[in-house]
Amino acid sequence: MGAVREACVPGLFTEEGGAALLGARCRGCHTPYFPAPAHCRNPDCGASDVQPASFGGQGTLWSYSVANFAPPPPHRYDEPFKPYVIGVVDLDAGLRVVGQMVDSVGEVAVGCRVQLVIAPLFHEGGKAVTSWKFKRI
Repeated sequence: MGAVREACVPGLFTEEGGAALLGARCRGCHTPYFPAPAHCRNPDCGASDVQPASFGGQGTLWSYSVANFAPPPPHRYDEPFKPYVIGVVDLDAGLRVVGQMVDSVGEVAVGCRVQLVIAPLFHEGGKAVTSWKFKRI
């Protein structure tokens, strides 16, 4: 039996019905936000009517960086530390978001298509602590 999955920050994403980030979109100007703000931050929008929205599916890797060293506390990771890719993704849903990549640096390239997934960040006490990540498709 696998580890119990637990979100690193409850309420930011969901796995139900497919991986999705839980944010908002302004009804007036249609600007997407993640995480959800209290009001629209678009200076050209007079409506400021944000409604809950979810963002998932596929997107395009806009840029990326490689974390070649272990992050300092309070960050946690499975031992031994393995370098990982942090990507900036333009989701087809209209949101640009930063997230860790499941793939290694040799498997990604700017412009490649990716899928939002929920995957473990680290394991602790029989739990897999999860977050949103991206996987090349």
